[in-house]
Amino acid sequence: MQSIPVDTTRLGVLRCAIAPEAKLSNPETQEVKRDRDGNPVWTVAVTVRQDGRRISVIEIAVSGQPKGIEEGQIVKVTGLTAFTWSMGDRHGVSFRADAITPVTGGPAHAKGGDA
Repeated sequence: MQSIPVDTTRLGVLRCAIAPEAKLSNPETQEVKRDRDGNPVWTVAVTVRQDGRRISVIEIAVSGQPKGIEEGQIVKVTGLTAFTWSMGDRHGVSFRADAITPVTGGPAHAKGGDA
């Protein structure tokens, strides 16, 4: 699996599309996935929009439950890394971050806007 650091300053406005959810390692037993240190892994769906282009949604995994994040809120993503993966004839890119935090105050916090 190749690890690719992502420059979030080039991604435009990052907005929470789906509030944090625990990532399940086994949906049948509802077992929550854990990182190497034993911390629960959470996912946050984030919209990305660059310079008037279409909006894309990416799911970002993060260790520990992100606090204070609501749907529609602008967020800051720290330490974003993309990973390429393949399983048989399937392949894709997954994302992981060191932290996802809410952006508070100012006009960027408004629920309307471009993203």
